[in-house]
Amino acid sequence: MTNSLVFNFKSCITEVPIPKKLNNPFGLEIPEIGRIAAAEFQEFIDEESAKWDYDFKTHRGKMFGVLVVQKSDGSLGYLGTMSGVFPGGKTCERFVPSVFDESKTDFYFTKGMTELTEIGKTIKNSNNPKEINELTEFRKQKSHDLQKWLFEQYIFTTSIGKSKNVTHIFADWANSKPPAAAGECAAPKLIQYAFSNNLKPIALAEFWWGNESKSKERKHLGFYPACQDKCRAVLGFMLRE
Repeated sequence: MTNSLVFNFKSCITEVPIPKKLNNPFGLEIPEIGRIAAAEFQEFIDEESAKWDYDFKTHRGKMFGVLVVQKSDGSLGYLGTMSGVFPGGKTCERFVPSVFDESKTDFYFTKGMTELTEIGKTIKNSNNPKEINELTEFRKQKSHDLQKWLFEQYIFTTSIGKSKNVTHIFADWANSKPPAAAGECAAPKLIQYAFSNNLKPIALAEFWWGNESKSKERKHLGFYPACQDKCRAVLGFMLRE
C-alpha cells in the first residue's frame, strides 16, 4: 500500500514527547505532537483552499482532522482530511479520501440519486392522484434502499483486521440505524487509512476551519472532540482492544 498521503513534519520534533497510546478522540486533551501537526496542516489548507472556490470566511466552516502516524521505519508523519465532502465537488489529492470509493461501484449511488430526482419531477408534474401516490411510495422505498446500500459500502477495520460496515456497527453498538453521513467524519477516515496502510496512529486532533458553525459552538482554529452521534459507534468499534 502507498503512504503518499503522509505529510512529513517541517518542524523539528526531536524534543517533542511522543505518546505511547492514541489520545481519546472524545476527550479534550491533544498531545503536543498533534497540535504541531494541526498547525502545519492549517498552513497547507490556507494555501490549498484558494483552489476550492469556497470562501470559508463568509460560508459555513468545516471540520478538519490530522492524525500523527508512525511509519514502518519508525519515523513520524501525519495524515490530514476534511469531514464530509469538499464544497462544490472539489478535491485535494493530499487529503485522505472517503472510505467509500464510488468509482468502484460504477457510480451506483449517484445514478440512484439522479433517478430519485427524475421521479420527483414526474410527481410534481403529474395530475393523476393514483400515479402520484404510487410514485411517492416508490420513491420512498428506493430512497430507503439506496441509503441502506450506501451504509453497507462504508466498511471500517480494527487494528487487528476485523471489519464491519456502518450498518452492522450501529446495530451492534446500540441496536440503531446510522445517521446520515455516518462514516464521513475526519477521525474514522484518518484511522481507517492508517490501519489499511501499516501506519500506527499516534495522536489525533480535529479543528474547525472558517466561519463559525450555526450553533456558534465551533470557531475558527478551535479544537473539538469527535462527534457523538456519528463517530462514537464507529470509533468505538475501530479502537477497541
